[in-house]
Amino acid sequence: MNTNTERPTIVLVHGAFADSSSWTGVIERLQRDGYRTIAVANPLRGLQSDAAYLRSTLEAIDGPIVVAGHSYGGSVMSEAVAGTADVRALVFVASFQLEAGESTGELAAKFPGGELGPALAEVPFAVPGGEGTDLSITQEEFHRVFAADVSEDTAALMAAIQRPIAANALADAATHAGWKDVESWSLVTLEDLAIPAESMRFMSERAGSHTVEVHASHAVTVSHPEEVARLIGEAAMSTARPAAQLAAR
Repeated sequence: MNTNTERPTIVLVHGAFADSSSWTGVIERLQRDGYRTIAVANPLRGLQSDAAYLRSTLEAIDGPIVVAGHSYGGSVMSEAVAGTADVRALVFVASFQLEAGESTGELAAKFPGGELGPALAEVPFAVPGGEGTDLSITQEEFHRVFAADVSEDTAALMAAIQRPIAANALADAATHAGWKDVESWSLVTLEDLAIPAESMRFMSERAGSHTVEVHASHAVTVSHPEEVARLIGEAAMSTARPAAQLAAR
């Protein structure tokens, strides 16, 4: 087993309606600070299958790990870290911190203020033995609902390359709450129209996360990469603390 003094690998997990490029500005800052960083291509097909995919990546990494998840990516990482002893910190970025039995869609709708639902378009896709439904944000609404604090041109590019999520992934219930086993940090976005800030505060307080609040849209990894990287760096620095100190938090 590796010691807590090793510099951790940072694993980044994007959420729905985004891809790994949404972490570019954060990655640049983390790499500048000397962290090995991996941005995982989240399949967005189902909570358990997405978590299994992420877990395979985590298990292939030697040494301590810090995982950061944006939006639905937080649901996935919390599910994925079961039994992964080298994960030392979780960072929820404008994200979901599910309890076992809860779904991402349930927590998104727990408090008023979310405007994502009416902005979604549905497209059926074939699955073995049936049909599924992909959800994406209409290009007309993407800037306002998802990325209001980035430039119009950047939002248009993000809308064009967004990755849809299978509707069942948002409805799938969590079976594991990783934040109960691993120390966590949370970034709450106060101008978020996808996940109400009140919902993020509720989840962060319940989890006992170290929490910061930022005046940002849901696309905070793009609009405020410095703040996101700083919080991830704080979590990474915590892995150097003695295990007894972590246990006493």
